[in-house]
Amino acid sequence: QVLLAESGGGLVQPGDSLRLTCEISGRIFSSHAMGWFRQAPGKEREFVAAIRWGVRNTYYADSVKGRFTISRDNAVYLQMNNLKAEDTAVYYCGRARGGYTTIAAEYDVWGQGTQVTVSS
Repeated sequence: QVLLAESGGGLVQPGDSLRLTCEISGRIFSSHAMGWFRQAPGKEREFVAAIRWGVRNTYYADSVKGRFTISRDNAVYLQMNNLKAEDTAVYYCGRARGGYTTIAAEYDVWGQGTQVTVSS
């Protein structure tokens, strides 16, 4: 059984940085992928970034490309630089057993989320 727990969110100003951590309990296999999604009030959960567990290939939404970096060791991280007001959301990490995907419904395990608020 895999359990996920996100941390690292907070209130920051535009242009600031944050690093989110997704702690993993249980085993992730090389064929799996781990992803970060976010959900703002009244909006659907949207893809942010993903990493293939075995080969460590990374993928990003166009809206965060060049600003966010996903990485992993035994946990998964999301380094977020040059944050903007539109990045405000609850951020979730998830596990996709079928490998890399941008579709939230194809992730079968989620953490509880961590709030990121970007405001001046």
